Amino acid sequence: MRCTQIIYFIAFLWVSIPSFSQSAKQQQLEEERQRLRQEIEQMKQLRADNKLKERSVLDEVETLSSQINTRQNLIKVTNQQANLLTREINTNFKKIDTYRKELSLLKEDYAKMISKSYKSKSHQSKIMFLLSSSDFAQAYKRLQYMKQYNEHRKEQAIKIEGSTKELQALNTKLSGQKEDKQKLIDENREAQENLKKEKKEQQVLMASIRKKRGVYTKQIKKKEQQASAIDKAIEKLIREAIAKANKKAGKKVTKKGSATTFALTAEAKKLADNFTSNKGRLPWPVGTGKVTKKFGRQPHPTLPNIQINSSGVEIETRVGERARAIFEGEVIAIQKLKGASRLVQIRHGNYITTYYNIENISVKEGEKVGTKQAIGEVRTNPTTGRAVMKFLIYQNAKRLNPQSWIYKM
Repeated sequence: MRCTQIIYFIAFLWVSIPSFSQSAKQQQLEEERQRLRQEIEQMKQLRADNKLKERSVLDEVETLSSQINTRQNLIKVTNQQANLLTREINTNFKKIDTYRKELSLLKEDYAKMISKSYKSKSHQSKIMFLLSSSDFAQAYKRLQYMKQYNEHRKEQAIKIEGSTKELQALNTKLSGQKEDKQKLIDENREAQENLKKEKKEQQVLMASIRKKRGVYTKQIKKKEQQASAIDKAIEKLIREAIAKANKKAGKKVTKKGSATTFALTAEAKKLADNFTSNKGRLPWPVGTGKVTKKFGRQPHPTLPNIQINSSGVEIETRVGERARAIFEGEVIAIQKLKGASRLVQIRHGNYITTYYNIENISVKEGEKVGTKQAIGEVRTNPTTGRAVMKFLIYQNAKRLNPQSWIYKM
């Protein structure tokens, strides 16, 4: 009997082990699902606000495309959650079966003990059992056996009660998991319907764009030229900052604006090392927002066969949102650039972060800033109603991909 119980216990452990990893994965998926839902709500609010203002069809379809991509990711994550719940439910069915078999064994064992105890339950028979001992030592052993037998009965009763409660709790958990799965299925059905509507709206917008392809192509090229001019201005500021810092450190610069590498002091090197060690974990440069343009060369989101280039990332956020430093450092430049409102540059050892399309700036050149410290407000375009900030990271004069450095960007 004891051997059989051990076998069932091992079987229970075998079906229990996967649940720990599944629970962790379920929590991770739930966090991702909530993040995606929040992003969609933010974009819906941004689109609702912007529809009240004059806005180009090109801007509208870009935002809608981004919303569609996020919606598709949400559906994918929700499906993963539902599938994981199915596996958890199946695992719990196995657990319940193991519990029931274990409980049946315990009850069977307990019934045998009760029956045996009943047959010899009289006070007289217990005394006779002790008095019939051949000597005192045997009588003591028999007394100990009687005590152990009673204790074992109590333990079995406690185990039965505990197993019954665990079985009831598992049944309750299973019922809750089934409800959670149904909610996910219902939510996904609703998401699929919303996705159909958004794609239909996207097709209408795309049709209007195709009719005026030449006009929109010129608009895109003009924006690319403006962006390129801004990038050159930013890189010039960086080279000048490097030259200024190196001159202060006593390093000779042969030609103004030709320096491409910082001469680091011990303090600056420590700061740079700290920045490097936080790669992939740095906070967003805004409290809430959505990347609307990624880093690097990429196809245009709406017009085929047209390539665009981005030296950083563009983040659309809420009207009035504050821009913030992603790491401690020193403000080295606050400049007004044509077509970009104003920018703020912060040095972190041999790294420079640039935040532009900023207004109501709350820091000044030479000021030390901390991680997540507000540096200004993301400017809202009065025509489109969009608050979009461009964010760049440089190591010395080398351009880096911000999405590799910022947490979950």
